[in-house]
Amino acid sequence: MQLSISGHHVDITDAIREYTTSKFDKIKRHFDKVIDVHVILTVEKLEQKAEATIQLNGTKVFAEDTQENMYAAIDTLVDKLDRQVVKHKEKMKAHR
Repeated sequence: MQLSISGHHVDITDAIREYTTSKFDKIKRHFDKVIDVHVILTVEKLEQKAEATIQLNGTKVFAEDTQENMYAAIDTLVDKLDRQVVKHKEKMKAHR
């Protein structure tokens, strides 16, 4: 799994990079055919926004979340993506 993290109006510190990497390992545990993950972290006035696109085997999954705290935005973003990845995995299993 290749993980790229970029920031828009925010510097990506080592702590944020490490936290994001550890959270996205949860998705890797549920579905091992994750090819590429691109995360964009954005700060707009008082809102902290996290969005991610995951390239899976055959499809792309996108989610975004806005919170007042960047870590909370990353947490809920990973939860949303995890639900979508598990749903995609079960669809693939049911069709074969």
